[in-house]
Amino acid sequence: MITRKEVADRAGVSVAVVSYVLNNRSIVKEETRQKVLAVINELGYRPNQTARSLKTRKTGQIAVLVHFVGNPFEGGLLLYIEKRAKLSNYSVFFHSFEPAREEELKNTLMGRVDGILLLGQTLSEESQAFYSLMELPVVSLMQPGVSMPSIPVVDVDWVIEMRRLIVHLHEQGHKQIAFMTAGDPQDPIAHRLVAFREAMRHEGLKLPERYILEGAGRFERAFEALTATLKQGFAFTAIVAANDLMASGCLAACRESGILVPQQLAIAGCEDILMSSQVSPALTSICYPRMEVGLAATELLLSLIDGVNKKIPRLEGKLSVRASTVENSLNVT
Repeated sequence: MITRKEVADRAGVSVAVVSYVLNNRSIVKEETRQKVLAVINELGYRPNQTARSLKTRKTGQIAVLVHFVGNPFEGGLLLYIEKRAKLSNYSVFFHSFEPAREEELKNTLMGRVDGILLLGQTLSEESQAFYSLMELPVVSLMQPGVSMPSIPVVDVDWVIEMRRLIVHLHEQGHKQIAFMTAGDPQDPIAHRLVAFREAMRHEGLKLPERYILEGAGRFERAFEALTATLKQGFAFTAIVAANDLMASGCLAACRESGILVPQQLAIAGCEDILMSSQVSPALTSICYPRMEVGLAATELLLSLIDGVNKKIPRLEGKLSVRASTVENSLNVT
């Protein structure tokens, strides 16, 4: 078994410096840190978790990395995450995730939390390797935009969910269906475009590139993007937004532009947040099982913290059909 002293000797540093690197202490120069990490990878060194546990205790905290706190969808997930964590006497530490500040995030989290719960964000390969090396469990609630094979994911099967929505739109006579995505391939909702493409292909429908709009996941940006498209003229008869904030922005754009929904353009979303049933017309949306996913992801993380590998659940949503896609409101279910 490779020892910490062997790593120090190979890297030409003291054992204390190796410890500083393993604990992500900021007092180590970046050049030295990279050299030590390279030697750790080269030798295949792994910290002795038993020895470490004698010196340290669990913090009783887990970190949840938040994407956009202004999205009610994330707020709903956080409620169930905290609820499940409390049952195991864990506190939840919420922190906004910014890819450009991942190094700072390591300094913030190391030694302060026992595990990390992502809300679909994509970690850099270096961060993935670091948390793995430190044996800090990471679970993603929602499929990340970029695949991270080493990190378990709790989510619905988005291809199945999208197919259910597309079948509904097809039954309403729609064949030209557009999609509004966030735009950033690493955005937590980016995977939904991949699933939508696959679902359209399964249903024998095409998705031209010009039918893909970018709304940055926000109401305002979605409003601007669809308003500009409507002014230029559009051929699609329905649009699906990757989240309900953008779908609501699309409704507002149609109202501002004098486009009747659903008579001239049907609109659907993907999360079924509370406001989706309250806007006018009420928004058809994929009902995401926030409670089930939030509880399951948290339970999986807590199990990994305890060294227990559990089966990763695959949960299922349902389609909430409302007036934004059905012209005759009597047919809405």
